[in-house]
Amino acid sequence: MTFFYYFCRKIIDMEEHVSHPGVVVGIGEQDLEIEILSASSCGSCGIKSACGMSEMKEKRITVPRPQDKEFIVGQPVSIIMSAKQGNKAALLAYFIPTLIIIVLTVVLSNLIKEWLAARVGIGALAVYYVILYFFRDKLRDKFTYEVK
Repeated sequence: MTFFYYFCRKIIDMEEHVSHPGVVVGIGEQDLEIEILSASSCGSCGIKSACGMSEMKEKRITVPRPQDKEFIVGQPVSIIMSAKQGNKAALLAYFIPTLIIIVLTVVLSNLIKEWLAARVGIGALAVYYVILYFFRDKLRDKFTYEVK
């Protein structure tokens, strides 16, 4: 089997969950605003201060409010998303754009000047992200979170 086939099967077949701890910072009638601490893979490393490569960022996300539970501001919660959905998000945000820019730049550099091929690749990348932006509501419906 090829690597690409294995990679795609892995994305499709995963049923595990990804969980992030968070804190409720806002409560609406139909949604909750939750602040999560997003950390890079080296966020928990013991020598991260010496390295300078770690990245920890607070992010606010809005999730549908479960009607069967009561929440208060400041309450600790867990945001849960299926790993399959997380992998699809990574595919849309990182893998496809990287593939677009590399393929276009390599193919077009044989046909036109390299600097122009690079600009076309970056332009195609911009178009891709604009398309994602226009479909953000449809994508938002496909990516669901559970609050516990």
